[in-house]
Amino acid sequence: MSPRKRGFRFNPLHLAGWLFADMLLVLALVSMGDRGDPLAAQAAAHPSPSADAKPSPKPSPTPTGPRSVERKPVKLHVTAATGDTARMVKELRAATARYKERDAAFVLTFGQAHEPADGQAYARDINKSLHKARPHMFSDATTRDFWNGGVSGAADLEIYFYTR
Repeated sequence: MSPRKRGFRFNPLHLAGWLFADMLLVLALVSMGDRGDPLAAQAAAHPSPSADAKPSPKPSPTPTGPRSVERKPVKLHVTAATGDTARMVKELRAATARYKERDAAFVLTFGQAHEPADGQAYARDINKSLHKARPHMFSDATTRDFWNGGVSGAADLEIYFYTR
């Protein structure tokens, strides 16, 4: 054997196990998030017997369990000059008018600009304007600012509402 010590060589195959474990974790999280409310399902499967043993004529008007988020987002496009908050609010009010009775869970906003920082800053301004345009709709909504390449002064929004 030579007097030189043999060093550790990196082999990408060593990462395969970690990659598999990470993908399995993602699949588990998606699977858990896709499930319905187990307490509501259990209550529906085993209804409590009434005193006169007659089924109730209509279901309870109040929902049981936590609220859920719709899977399909409402997609909007807003155009307003950078810094023109009044125009942003006006555009957002018009774009969200048909959903004014709904509550938003979270909003993904993609600000268009040539540079990522400018696009995220524009998206941040749009998200601040959401609360001014519809305070009730976006009071508890989580917002995220993203960049989307393109000409400055426009944004694409994906609004995920709570189920009714």
